[in-house]
Amino acid sequence: MEQLTNNKLSVTVSSRGAELQSIKDKQGHEYLWQANPAYWGKRSPLLFPIVCGLWRDSYRIGEQTYEMKRHGFASKSEFTLLSHTENSVTYSLQFSDDTLKVYPYKFCVNVNYVLEGNTIQVLWHVQNLDTQDIYFQIGGHPAFNIPDMQEGDPLHGFLRFDNPCPKRLYGNTEGCITPGHHAINIKDNVWEFTGKDFDDDALIFDEKQISAVDLLDNAQEPVVSILFNAPAVGIWSPTGKNAPFICLEPWYGIHDWHQFAGEFKDKYLMNKLLPGASFVSRYDIVIHKA
Repeated sequence: MEQLTNNKLSVTVSSRGAELQSIKDKQGHEYLWQANPAYWGKRSPLLFPIVCGLWRDSYRIGEQTYEMKRHGFASKSEFTLLSHTENSVTYSLQFSDDTLKVYPYKFCVNVNYVLEGNTIQVLWHVQNLDTQDIYFQIGGHPAFNIPDMQEGDPLHGFLRFDNPCPKRLYGNTEGCITPGHHAINIKDNVWEFTGKDFDDDALIFDEKQISAVDLLDNAQEPVVSILFNAPAVGIWSPTGKNAPFICLEPWYGIHDWHQFAGEFKDKYLMNKLLPGASFVSRYDIVIHKA
């Protein structure tokens, strides 16, 4: 485990999946979900080389079919520690014989966390090490404790979006998305959510409708914000569990369309890299009360 510290926050990260483990302020208050397996045993997994699910858990490149489970393999992989300072840490994952069996591209993914004031910058760098074009998706899945909610309480909270009327996709038709955008019940940019809102799994907003999400307390003051430039974002808490956390997930990728039969390269929100090229992106986690 590597730790980043300054006069506002203490952040812990693991080389396993290059995953955030803890975000605490100087009073010891924990903002990141702590992976209670009774609800969901993860904290902030990295989604790569796919985001969400494939139709029938498989994909095709030319005439070859490969199998891959939801969200890919990065979160279950051991990353190499490249550098670590008081306020920055960088991990790397490269292709291997094992990854080539399920994902036939030569790649390198670096994940860099930078602590600056009350903000954690999360930077992704994907490099094509192959002699062919490579295709990939990448996304974050950080989970945050819901302010003013105790374990055993009914799920309830507030999010504020930078769009007054975002419209969602549905993504739970045999684990895949279906066409059509649907309004949510939002007032003055604030969405008041309960457990019923997640009965159909995550709320998914594509087409760059949203670039900032604030998690609010019961007084509707911001506690945590996610800032990003990704084309999609998922909002999720496990249905039927009254889990005291919510995931705010910036995505460069998305589920397959229901019954998708095309090639991997033709998936919705697919990213392409030419040989030797790189993809760089970033999202920020802001802790307001630190």
